[in-house]
Amino acid sequence: MSRIAWDMDRLEAMRGLLEERGIRSVAVADAGGIVWSWHAGGSDRPAAVYSVTKSVLSLLIGISIRDGLIGGPDDRIADYLELPRDAHPKMASIRIRHLLSMTSGIDWPDFDKPYWAMRRSADAVRFVLSRPVAHEPGTAFAYNTGGSHLLAAILAKAAGSTVLDYARRRLFEPLGIRRVKWNALHGIHEGGTGLHLSTADLIKIGLLAAREGEWEGRQIVPAEWIRASTKPVTKGLLHYKPPIFGRYGWHWWVADPEANRPGYAFALGFSGQYLAVVPELGIAAAVRRTATTRADSLKSRSLIDEYILPAATGMKAKSN
Repeated sequence: MSRIAWDMDRLEAMRGLLEERGIRSVAVADAGGIVWSWHAGGSDRPAAVYSVTKSVLSLLIGISIRDGLIGGPDDRIADYLELPRDAHPKMASIRIRHLLSMTSGIDWPDFDKPYWAMRRSADAVRFVLSRPVAHEPGTAFAYNTGGSHLLAAILAKAAGSTVLDYARRRLFEPLGIRRVKWNALHGIHEGGTGLHLSTADLIKIGLLAAREGEWEGRQIVPAEWIRASTKPVTKGLLHYKPPIFGRYGWHWWVADPEANRPGYAFALGFSGQYLAVVPELGIAAAVRRTATTRADSLKSRSLIDEYILPAATGMKAKSN
């Protein structure tokens, strides 16, 4: 077994920046567990992870396919959800892979603005299924939390249970995660947000992904699913400014490698809730901050890019 030879001085150099950036918690881990952590006030309590929920849902979809509950990413959403009579004709062509990659073509403008109307609706699933389809499925990226909610509805239908109950049995309990809250919307746990976890538990999910789904000798998530979902399939928001996003896979963002750090997959929640994973090094990092604005996510992202990953890049040493 190999462990990273961490540059601890570089990690420690973050400490003086954290409070002024509104950071609430940081955890860095490798094959041996957590190697560096910090929590505002010394306390690590479950809190909202916002859209990091989407990446956790991706893991659950992979597990459900292995369990034989969902056929695969090429299944049509209409195989699981009843489409409204007045649904756009192209709605029937949307597949699970299109929801995962945010390329469903469903009309969802202004960076997720319809999400709030979806929350106010009487039936969130029907609200999304009743939207126009503006693009041929699979051809155009549009960030769409409504599509994530459809994935949650599909999982609940396929599993015959709530999303949270399925997650507890197949993901959280095997990882030793017990303090979980997940908000529901009209009887369906939200697919795109609503999950509450501590940083200690969030980093477990990151390590699971970094280990390609393996945990204590047990394959929790199929390795091939981790590889497929953390591989970019669209440019996503690669050129967004400030540079807080990246390319997009199956409900995971993907950062290209740079001179001082490797490429990595990451989950991102509003205002800088990051979970970064580097399978090639077997490492993960979680950064949480007080929610302010979307642009303030850079205050977390730069810690990952300029401190955490450079402290590990390319350096391994054998452990005893």
